[in-house]
Amino acid sequence: MREVAREADADVAGWSYVGSMLTAEDLLLLLYDDESGKPVTGSPGLDYALAGAVLIELTLLGKVDIAGAGEATKEGRLKVLDTSPTGDPLLDGRLALLADKAGQKPKNLMGKLSTKLRDELLQRLAERGVLEADKDKVLGLFPVARWPAKDAQHEAQVRAALENVLKLGTQPDERTASLVALLNALNVVPKVVTDAVDKRALKRRAKEISESDWAAEAVRKAVQEMQAAVTAAIVASSTAATAGGS
Repeated sequence: MREVAREADADVAGWSYVGSMLTAEDLLLLLYDDESGKPVTGSPGLDYALAGAVLIELTLLGKVDIAGAGEATKEGRLKVLDTSPTGDPLLDGRLALLADKAGQKPKNLMGKLSTKLRDELLQRLAERGVLEADKDKVLGLFPVARWPAKDAQHEAQVRAALENVLKLGTQPDERTASLVALLNALNVVPKVVTDAVDKRALKRRAKEISESDWAAEAVRKAVQEMQAAVTAAIVASSTAATAGGS
């Protein structure tokens, strides 16, 4: 399990890696069924949510930020604060991509951030023995890949923290709250916490956490940008389908 240590001065990009598990990896494990090895939701939502998780991680690390009112960068646009390596190759690759995109709307970068991201995360988790790569062909022709759980110990810890927050009402830490906010933005909380008796109460609690003061404004804004990107992509695909059918 990844642990994060605060440095002495909390105002100075205060996160450093002790382990290697990313929030995006936790999110991916939650969004893939352990037995079937298939995702519980489709694209673009899943892929943009993973991109949102990476953006949140880089924000928590003090690498990027989203401009507020009265700053030199236009409000709501991406600021790149620090391009030094994080120590994680996946994050460093996305940080390098964002370094050339400063000043843009984060929602417009989700597509680029998500490119090949899911495949990279799945492969990393398979290499660590967390998932199993089950590749086959349908009708002997069409390649398919499933990623069932191989070692679900870490995922069980993530789920336990998630369920304590959503079902028992405990106070979330930033990591768990960010997962709740991303799942809520995707509207998949009941698909992840499947044994809840009252689905409406579960969704209300997730919405409450997402809208609460659980993290810095920039981190909450990253979730909103991810959701905006998903909505825009869905609208665009629906418009294209309607135009194609007319």
